[in-house]
Amino acid sequence: MTDYRITHDTLGEVKVPKDAYYGAQTQRAVENFPISGLHLPPAFIRAQGIIKWAAAKANMELGQLSEEVGQAIMQAADEVIEGKLNGEFVVDAFQAGAGTSQNMNANEVIATRAVEILGKEKGDYSLVHPNDHVNMAQSTNDTIHVAINIAAAELLDELLMPNFEQLCQTFEKKAEEFHGIIKSGRTHLQDAVPMRLGQEFGGYAATLREKYNHLLRTRESLLEIGLGGNAVGTGINAHPEYAQRAIRYIAERTGREFKPATHRFMFMQNTQAAIRVSEALKEVAIHLIKITSDLRLLSSGPRTGLAEIVLPAVQPGSSIMPGKVNPVMLEMMYMICAQVIGNSETITIAGLGSQLEINVMMPVIAHNLLQSIQILANGMRTMDERNIRGITADEGRCRELMERSLALATSLNPLIGYEKAAAIAKEAHRTNKSIAEVAREQGGISEQELADALNPERLV
Repeated sequence: MTDYRITHDTLGEVKVPKDAYYGAQTQRAVENFPISGLHLPPAFIRAQGIIKWAAAKANMELGQLSEEVGQAIMQAADEVIEGKLNGEFVVDAFQAGAGTSQNMNANEVIATRAVEILGKEKGDYSLVHPNDHVNMAQSTNDTIHVAINIAAAELLDELLMPNFEQLCQTFEKKAEEFHGIIKSGRTHLQDAVPMRLGQEFGGYAATLREKYNHLLRTRESLLEIGLGGNAVGTGINAHPEYAQRAIRYIAERTGREFKPATHRFMFMQNTQAAIRVSEALKEVAIHLIKITSDLRLLSSGPRTGLAEIVLPAVQPGSSIMPGKVNPVMLEMMYMICAQVIGNSETITIAGLGSQLEINVMMPVIAHNLLQSIQILANGMRTMDERNIRGITADEGRCRELMERSLALATSLNPLIGYEKAAAIAKEAHRTNKSIAEVAREQGGISEQELADALNPERLV
C-alpha cells in the first residue's frame, strides 16, 4: 500500500502520497479530474519554473521575501526548470478553469522542495508557503497565461523554426535539382500545359518559405507578457517595481526579449498571442496537406499511377501485398496536420472562454498550442530527413506523359485558333494519338511551325 501524509488546504485535510512534493490542492485536482491521463508538457512546466524563479528573485530584491526563503524558492524553481521534478506535475490537462490547479501544482512542488532544502519535513509550510511565498505577487490568471507564451516561444525557437527552415531549404534545393526536367502540368487533375518539375517544387518551396516568415512574425506577439497583473490586471498585493523586474529576469533567464504587455488589462482578458500563433500553425498545416498530397499523387504507382517522382522506401507498405511500398512519411504528415487544424479549432472555441477579466480555458489552449508546435516540428524533421531529401525524378516518365498531354494543343492556338486546336485535341484523344501526330495528319501547319510550337523548352 502507498504511504500517505496528511496535509490540508482551505477545504480541510487531504491524504497525499508520502513521497510526493505536491500537496493538498494538487491531490484534489488529481481526484477531481481523472479525465485524459494527459498532462501539460515539459516545456510548460519549465515555463512555470522560470516564472516562479523570476518572481522570487524580484520579490527578494524588493524586500518582500527574506534572503533565506527567496534563495530556497529559486533553487527549487531551478530544479523545475531543469526538468528534475517533472514527475510531480500530475494534474490532467483538462482541469479547473484558468489553470488554478496547475499553478498550485507548481506552487506546492516548489514550496515543498524549498522546505526540504531548508532542512524541514515535506508538508511543513510554516517557513515556505505555496501561496504566501512561492505565489507572492502572482495569480493563476497572469502566470498560466505568461507560461503559455514562454513555452510557445521557446518551442518555436528551439524546435519548430530550425526544422521548418531546414525543410524550406530542402525544397529550394529540389527546385534547383529538378529545373531541367519538363513535365505535364495539371489543373483539375486533368492535362494542362507543360512546366518544369523544378517550377512545381519551386512553388512548394516558396509557399513554405512564406509561411515560415509569417510564423516568425507572429511569434513576436508571444514576447509581450502581463506578469504582475495577477488577478485582474491591477497588480494588487505586488510591489510597484515587481512586474518590471520579474519580466526582465524572465528575459535574461530565457535569452529572449520578453517585455511588459502594451496594455496589461488587454493581456489579462485575451489569449491573443496564442490564438495568432495557432492560426499561423493552422495555415502551415493546410499548405503542408496540399504539398504532401501532391507528392503522393506525383509518386503514385509505380506501374499504374503518375510515377513522375520516386520516394525513398522506408518500410514495407502492406501486410498482404508483397513488395508494396507506401508514402508513409507523407501520410504521417497529413495526420499531423489534421491534428494541428483540429487543435486550432479547439483554441478558437476556447478563445471564446474570455469573459470579463480572464480566459478560463487556458489549460486546453496551452495543451493544444504546445502539442501543435511539438508534432509539427517532429513531423517536419522526420519527413525532411526520411523523405523529401531522397526524392528523385523519373525524367523519362515525365517526358512521356508530357508528350502525350492533350493540353499541348494550347500551343497551336496562335497558328490555327482555339476551335481547330480543340478539334485536334479531341481527335488525338479519340484515336489515342499524340497532338503532333494528328496535327500532321490534318495539315495546314508546316513541319517547322509544328516543331517550334511543340518545342518543350519554348513551352515552359
